[in-house]
Amino acid sequence: MKRATLKYSSLSLAIALATMSPAAFAQDSAQTPPTTQSDATTLDTVQVTARRRTESIQDVPVAVSAFSEEQLRDLQANNIDGLQGAVPNLNIVQGRGSSNSVNVFIRGIGQPDALHSFDPGVGMYVDDVYYSRINGALFSLFDVQQVEVLRGPQGTLYGKNSTGGAIKITTRNPFDDTSNAVELGVGAFGRREAKFYLAGSSDDVLAASLAGTWIKSDGFVEDPTTGQDYNGEDTASLRGKLVARPTDAVSITFSLDYTRQDNALTLGRPTAPLIRTDLALGPVVLLTPGTGEYDFRTRTSFAPDQGQELSHKGASAAVDWTINDAWAFKSITAWRGLNTSSHIDIDASEFELGDVLVEVDQNQVSQELQLQYDNGSNLQAIFGLYYMHEQVPSYQEAYASDFFGFAGTPISFLRTINDDLDTTSMAAFAHVNWEFAPTWTLAAGLRYSKDEKDYWRTTSTFWGPILAALNETVAFSGKQSWDAWTPSLSLQKAFSDNVMGYVSANRGFKSGGFNGRANSIAETSSAVFDPEFVWTYEAGVKMRSSDGRLLGNVAAFHSEYKDFQARVSEVQNPGSPTPTFAFPVLNAAKLSINGLEFEGVALLGDNTRLSGQLSYLDAKYDEFVDPRVQFDPALAGLHDHVPFSPEWSARLALQHTFDLGDSGALTIGGDASYRSETWLSVDNRPGLMEDGYTLFGLFGAWDSPQYAWQVRAGVRNLTDEVYKTEGQEFSSVANIQTVYYGPPRNWYLSVRYNF
Repeated sequence: MKRATLKYSSLSLAIALATMSPAAFAQDSAQTPPTTQSDATTLDTVQVTARRRTESIQDVPVAVSAFSEEQLRDLQANNIDGLQGAVPNLNIVQGRGSSNSVNVFIRGIGQPDALHSFDPGVGMYVDDVYYSRINGALFSLFDVQQVEVLRGPQGTLYGKNSTGGAIKITTRNPFDDTSNAVELGVGAFGRREAKFYLAGSSDDVLAASLAGTWIKSDGFVEDPTTGQDYNGEDTASLRGKLVARPTDAVSITFSLDYTRQDNALTLGRPTAPLIRTDLALGPVVLLTPGTGEYDFRTRTSFAPDQGQELSHKGASAAVDWTINDAWAFKSITAWRGLNTSSHIDIDASEFELGDVLVEVDQNQVSQELQLQYDNGSNLQAIFGLYYMHEQVPSYQEAYASDFFGFAGTPISFLRTINDDLDTTSMAAFAHVNWEFAPTWTLAAGLRYSKDEKDYWRTTSTFWGPILAALNETVAFSGKQSWDAWTPSLSLQKAFSDNVMGYVSANRGFKSGGFNGRANSIAETSSAVFDPEFVWTYEAGVKMRSSDGRLLGNVAAFHSEYKDFQARVSEVQNPGSPTPTFAFPVLNAAKLSINGLEFEGVALLGDNTRLSGQLSYLDAKYDEFVDPRVQFDPALAGLHDHVPFSPEWSARLALQHTFDLGDSGALTIGGDASYRSETWLSVDNRPGLMEDGYTLFGLFGAWDSPQYAWQVRAGVRNLTDEVYKTEGQEFSSVANIQTVYYGPPRNWYLSVRYNF
C-alpha cells in the first residue's frame, strides 16, 4: 500500500505544479519586483555548465539535474550512488560484486557487462576529465562543489561520446571556497569516517587546497560459518589543487588525486540451484537457494584475506585564457592510472564455480582544446578537439573446481587470462547557440568521432587428470576502428522571464569492441562487436514562479536505440559430455524508449522545502536476435524486459528549518523514494528481478549561530526494506544467477567544524 501511495502522491505533486504553471509561472518577474523579505525566501538560482559555459539551469535546453554539496548531504549521499532515486530515470548502484565499480543507466542505456572490454554508456567526468572505466568510478563525495546529471546522448560538447548521458562532478576551487572544515563520523556496521578540507590564497594570484577522506566499515553481510563480515569499505582519498592567476585573463589549475581501497569481498545471494556437471552421474545440484527473505548471510569459498584492492590516481592541468571580450581558450590535460586486484565470488557460495581474480592496470592520457566565442548578445559558439589514449592490460584467473566432476569427485579447473586493450579516441566538435529572434534560440552541434582499438588476448585452461587432454591455450588479436558523425539540434522559446520551452534531437554513439570472454577458437572468429547508436528526440518546459518559490521542469522523450551490445550466456554442444560454455556479445537488439520526467521544488512558508521527481519509462525491444531463442521455444520470454529500466520511479523529500535564535538552527528532513519492478540482467531470469519497493530516510542537522559547528544524524532505509540492486547472470556455468542487495537500515552521526 505504501508503494502505491508514494507513487500517486508524487504524481499529484507533478500535476499540481504543472497545472498551476500558466498562472504561477508565466508572469514576468519584472512586473513584481521582489522585496527584501522575498529575497530571503526564494529558491537559489542554480548555475550549471551543461553546455561548457555557466548558465542558469532554467535556461538550458537539456534535461539536467544539479546538486550542491549541502543538497548531497541532505540526500544522505556518501558516494555517487547516493543519487539513486533523486534523478529521473537514473539507475546508479554499486556494480556487480565489485566494491569499486559503479553501474549506471540513464533512460535505459548503460553498460550491461562489467568487463573492461566494454565502454560505459554514461560518461563520468571529474573537473571535465573523462573516466573511461566503471572501475574506480564509485566516487566518494568528499570535496564536491556540485554534481550535474545530464540525461540523453552527449556528443557535441563532451570529451567522449556517450549514448545514455553524462555525470559531471565539479570539485571545490580554492579561490571560490576558502572555508576550511573538519568532520568526524560514526555509524552502523562499525562505520568510522574522517574528512577535511583546507584552503588558502595569496594576493589573488595563488590559491591551494587539500581535501581528504578516510572511511571504514565492517560490512553488512556475514559468512555464517566463519563469522567474517563482507560488503564493507576501507577507503582513503586525497586531492590537492593549486590555482594560479598570473593575470586577470589567465587561470591555471593543477590537480592531483589519489584513492586507495582495501575492501573485503562484496557478496550476493544465489537465486537459482547451482549445478555440477558430473560426467558419470549427470547434473548434480550442489546448492538449492533459500526461498525466504534474505538475511544478509552468505558463504564464500575465498579466504578472509582475499578481498578487493584498488589504487586510483591522476593529475590534470586546466588552462583558462580570456583572449578578449569575445574569445576564450581552454585546455584540459590529464593522466589517470588505475590498478585493481579484485576477488569476486560470482556464484556467492562455498563452492568454486564462478570464482575469479581480476587484476587491471589501466592508464589513460587525454587532451581537450576548446575555443569559445560570445558576442555578448545573441551568438555563442564552442569549437573543440579531443584526444585520449588508453591502455588496459589485465590478468585474470577463474577457479571452477566444483563445476565438473566424475562419480561425485570434483575435477579441478583453472583458467588464466592475459589481455591488453589499447584504445585511441579522437574527435572534433562544434556547437553554436544563436538567438535569431527575440525569445527564440536555435542551437546546433556536430561532432566527428573516431575510435581505434587494438586488442590481444590469450587464455589457458588447466584441467585435472580426467580431463587433462582438454588443456589448451587459445590466443587471438585484432585491430579495428569505428567512426561516426553525431549531430545535435535544439530550438527553444522563452515564453516569459520564468517559462522556457524547447525541442531537441541528439544522436549518440558508442564504439564497438572485442569480446573479452572469447575462450575458444570458435569464439575468436566472432569476437568483434559493432557500435551502438541512439537518436533521442525531446521536448521540455522549464518553469519558475514569479515570486521565486516554485520551480518545475518537465521533459518528454523518444529514443531509437539500435545495435545494443548484449553479452549473453550460451551452451555450445549441449549433448556432449564436455559442452563448451560461451559468452558471446551480440549486436542483438533494436529498442524504442519513451519517457516522461518531472522535477519540482516548492518553498512552503519561510523555512520549509518540498522537492520531488517523478519519471516514467517505457523501454521495449523492437527486436532481439538471439539464436538460443530460435532453437529453444522454452526461452521465448528471455528478452521481454529491458534491464535497469523500471517503468516508474519517484521521490518526495520534505525538510523544515527551525530558527533557534542564539542557539542556531535545527533542520529536520525526510524522504521517500519508489522504484517499480526492475530486471537486473540482459537475460530475464526469474530470480534476477526486483519487485517494486519504497525506501524511507530521515535526518536532522543542527547548525551553530555562525555555522562554525554542525551536528548531523540520520537513518537510511528506515523501514529495513530488503531489496535487490544488481545481478550476475552466467547461467551457462553451473546455472549461476546471483543478486546483490542494498544495505539494511543503517544510522550515522557526524560532527563538522568550519573555520
